[in-house]
Amino acid sequence: MIRVLVADDQALLRGSLRLLVDAEPGLVAVGEAADGTEAVRLTAETRPDVVLMDVRMPGLDGIGATRLICAPSQTGSHDGPRVLILTMFDLDEYVYGALRAGASGFLLKDAPPAELLAAIRVVAAGEALIAPAVTRRLIAEFARRPGPARRDSAGLDAVTDRERDVLELVARGLTNTEIARRLFVGLSTVKTHVSHLLTKFGARDRAQLVIVAYETGLVTPGIADPDRRAPDAGPRPPGRAVS
Repeated sequence: MIRVLVADDQALLRGSLRLLVDAEPGLVAVGEAADGTEAVRLTAETRPDVVLMDVRMPGLDGIGATRLICAPSQTGSHDGPRVLILTMFDLDEYVYGALRAGASGFLLKDAPPAELLAAIRVVAAGEALIAPAVTRRLIAEFARRPGPARRDSAGLDAVTDRERDVLELVARGLTNTEIARRLFVGLSTVKTHVSHLLTKFGARDRAQLVIVAYETGLVTPGIADPDRRAPDAGPRPPGRAVS
């Protein structure tokens, strides 16, 4: 059973989301929060698997609440609830801010109910809900703007050439299956590389790997993947950086 906490300042929407979750087999709503502060408190009390988080709320907003909920524990572990951001606003800064804060997904409130329920399951399974279009258009744009200090690219020294290849393609929004096809390797091999990358960078999921790729300069923001081609066009030369 996937436990879900709903955080939104609109009571009617909170109630509707709770009814939707409770009506879905395998999901159960464990609480409702009207602001970010209450979301943080209820997360600690109810221990949900997924938090549906609104962005614009009074007091502590959804981005701030996400940052507190997704902060590593004292042991350095990232185990804990996953945050799925829900907003009415298709604004780039909200997406990038949410991912920087540790969110595992981003969805507009006008998404169909079936898409929302599927997103909850994806995020609960430990995957990141980042559509390729979001990766290219939003993260790339905001990664190149002035903001918090970038990661030291020296952190890439512990990454193998093949892991770099995988990290680049994750940052471009490709799925594991697409990466396997691109690199002509097995799906299990890609999953192993992704697991190693998560461990090496202390990342909780693929969303955080996207941030790593841009902030270390491994992938240059704002430039489309020059190697995006048909599956039968052949792999790119190993170790060549995408810029």
